[in-house]
Amino acid sequence: MNRLSLIALLAWLSLCFVVATLGALVTDPGTWYAELTKPAWTPPNWLFAPVWTLLYTLMGVAAWMVWEYRKGSPAATVALVLFLIQLALNGLWPWLFFGQQAMVLAFIDILLLWGALVATLIAFMRVRRLAGGLLVPYLLWTTFAAALNGAIVVLNT
Repeated sequence: MNRLSLIALLAWLSLCFVVATLGALVTDPGTWYAELTKPAWTPPNWLFAPVWTLLYTLMGVAAWMVWEYRKGSPAATVALVLFLIQLALNGLWPWLFFGQQAMVLAFIDILLLWGALVATLIAFMRVRRLAGGLLVPYLLWTTFAAALNGAIVVLNT
């Protein structure tokens, strides 16, 4: 790996972890979340940080892999734009759910995120299969999180 490639990898990882950090700043479960009725299959709070750390790392590496293929590949450019859209939707969710306590808006956001993530994963697969594969755990977790968000909305409205 040359120096520019390493810098690009660190940049994509940094971007993902900036989004993660901004989300973490508003993700204090606190009293409001503790008092919500949640389904029995809700994971313990301590599980979210390690899962998201792994997922943001995989996301950053996947984006970097597509970035490496960008020269002469319009498909890579489209894939990276989709990645940035889904990343923005990802960053919006904790602000809506925890920061604004807007469970329904957060649910709408996570459904949009899910769609954008599916499009991103497909676009990444077209550029580099491994990059798309690295997003599969993120899609699975987002699917679970959407179901959890939806269940919390139903149980608390």
